[in-house]
Amino acid sequence: MPVVLEVEHITTYSYANPVTFGEHRAVFLPRGNHGGRILSYEVKTSVPSRTRWISDTLSNNVAVIEFSEPATEVIFTCKFRLVHFGLKGVEAFPIDGRAESIPVQYTPSEWTDLVLYLQPCDEDFDGRLSAWARSFTLGDRRDTRDVLQRMMDTVRDTFTYEARDEEGTRRPGETLAKQSGTCRDYAWLMIEALRRLGIACRFVTGYLYDSALDGGVDGKTGSGATHAWLEVYLPGAGWLSYDPTNRITGVFDLIQVAIARRPEQALPLSGTWFGATEDFLGMKVDVAVRKLGVLPDFA
Repeated sequence: MPVVLEVEHITTYSYANPVTFGEHRAVFLPRGNHGGRILSYEVKTSVPSRTRWISDTLSNNVAVIEFSEPATEVIFTCKFRLVHFGLKGVEAFPIDGRAESIPVQYTPSEWTDLVLYLQPCDEDFDGRLSAWARSFTLGDRRDTRDVLQRMMDTVRDTFTYEARDEEGTRRPGETLAKQSGTCRDYAWLMIEALRRLGIACRFVTGYLYDSALDGGVDGKTGSGATHAWLEVYLPGAGWLSYDPTNRITGVFDLIQVAIARRPEQALPLSGTWFGATEDFLGMKVDVAVRKLGVLPDFA
């Protein structure tokens, strides 16, 4: 049943002395697709600024923000409302026979379109990542959906989730060695592992709706912040979502904002500032995802 959601994303940067700001880019507004419809949106900053919108190479919505005054604090407030349809589970999407077992057989046309999502981006110097990926296909265990589910289960059940203030995403080998990470680390590990098995994958960022925030009982990891997961392309079904942090398949609870070949292409907020290194005091991020109402199901 369609729901109306409101997402508010506030980021605060603090400095000991006034600093000047270069161009910033905010990636927070969902891409237009069958999963939802944007009702309204706004971008505000506590420092006078000018905002213009562009579409990047992957058709993600990017707000480009330019500042005109120095300050000791800058607050970015990004907010939108949308009708969210969502779809539960990947099982409802049939796949072609050529995608039922690994390696998935892509047509030449599909290969041309997907090649950037098939090529690994990170080095695997000691071969540990490749070996981990192959371990899910040993013997006759090559059913594609089964491999995807077991890999996601392994991350969810045997790794330790950790909230990390430092920016960036760990290299897959480091996440594998530490057996821990954030949602971005988990998604990137699975993507690079699956690419080594010949499956096209892309990195996805957005938000996670957790009904526990509205008095429900679900309780999901990573709510109250930006979220990351992955999508895999399986002929017959198309792009399917897998969230190893919460063992979610489908997009009922996932609000897609941006897709990328690698994580640094989809940072929620990035930019530059000019001042002494010691002037930077810290960053604070607050994200709220609220359900405002439910709409009739017209299906």
